[in-house]
Amino acid sequence: MSTPQGTPAGKHHAPEAGNGRSGVPLVRLVNAGKRYGAVIALHDINMEVGAGEVTCVLGDNGAGKSTLIKIIAGLHAPSTGSYEVEGTPVSFSSPREALEHGIATVYQDLAVVALMPVWRNFFLGNEVRKGPRMDIGAMRKMCKDELLAMGIDLRDVDQPIGTLSGGERQCVAISRAVHFGAKVLILDEPTAALGVKQSGVVLKYIVQARERGLGVIFITHNPHHAYPVGDRFLLLNRGASIGNYEKNQVTRDELTGLMAGGSELEQLSHELESAGGAVADLGRSMEADVEELGISHQPDAESDAR
Repeated sequence: MSTPQGTPAGKHHAPEAGNGRSGVPLVRLVNAGKRYGAVIALHDINMEVGAGEVTCVLGDNGAGKSTLIKIIAGLHAPSTGSYEVEGTPVSFSSPREALEHGIATVYQDLAVVALMPVWRNFFLGNEVRKGPRMDIGAMRKMCKDELLAMGIDLRDVDQPIGTLSGGERQCVAISRAVHFGAKVLILDEPTAALGVKQSGVVLKYIVQARERGLGVIFITHNPHHAYPVGDRFLLLNRGASIGNYEKNQVTRDELTGLMAGGSELEQLSHELESAGGAVADLGRSMEADVEELGISHQPDAESDAR
């Protein structure tokens, strides 16, 4: 496929809000699972991501979030079930192939070079060339314009990206993915290492990406970050889905309760109460046995005197 002169390969317009073509979700997983030998990492996962929607995937450590990312991003193929992009079954052999279909992933480490300027990181691997040389002026301008379009006003795109805050670096990575043709944007725990203010900045740009018509997959373990921006919520626990809700079907408190363990915590509480009762009964039984044997609990005065 040819691209306009001076435009990096993979650049295209984001879809309009709503589902993809003919109302079909941009991404759909049906009964998807992943097995590594005898280890079942995921099983029977159903998920949809529409254009102009944020689908939040929530789960604790070991819940299967990373495996799910790898399947959608094209790193691993599902062992069972099906994976569709805009209604077409796909089997990606690499993340590059997924990116060509408009599926971009922003990982926690962001894949940036700290000492390089912001504009250089923005076009890393997708440099604009003018003959044999890089068109530095064009890249600086496009970087600045794209960041402004996302509401990011940096003082200088020539400053090293390592001088930016964690939230600003996340926003540059999001803007880069949007610029290079993302229809579906996968964000891997973007707020995990950020403070309250910087997390709010990243959440604002997630909303902006949704308003530009992208389908966003927001991976997080924090329901307080997910609920304000999410349209759908998929909860994972030990590789299985424990809930799949639209926003009007669940409250923030219910989402938090499900994330915290819900019925499992209640059952554990009952078990602890029962265990405490059993220990108390054992103590009373031992006291009775001691009294029956005529053993005194009082300190031995003669021993103390010695």
